Amino acid sequence: MTEKKYLQKKAEKYMSMRMKGFFKDRLLDLKNALIDEAHKTLDNFKSNAGGCADESDMATKEELLASEILARTREAKLIEKINYSLAQLAAGDYGYCESCGDEIGLARLEIRPTATLCVDCKNLEEITEKQSGNYQKVFSGHEEGE
Repeated sequence: MTEKKYLQKKAEKYMSMRMKGFFKDRLLDLKNALIDEAHKTLDNFKSNAGGCADESDMATKEELLASEILARTREAKLIEKINYSLAQLAAGDYGYCESCGDEIGLARLEIRPTATLCVDCKNLEEITEKQSGNYQKVFSGHEEGE
């Protein structure tokens, strides 16, 4: 999936119909790509269901299986976020920070189309989590609220 940038017209209003359409397409493309990967993984599991020659092969196969399951679990969570973003689009709330109500911003949404917080509020959330000792969430690269 190639990432296209949104070219905002000079006098175009933030979250215009055209902009909403762009992000709806981006979210649906991402969701479909994730679903395709899940189908490929399922097909791979089915085709590799046979036994292994020795314990080493079995251990390697189990490790790969565990890795695939972890990846699909993360992708399932991302699909939930995509569905939430699509619902926000339909409701007219997409692109606005859930904390302060300001615009999230085109550049941030292009990078993370499921973002629900503006940069300032996300930074504040991360600082608060870091101060409270919730390092795992802050440094894992996984944004629970986004």
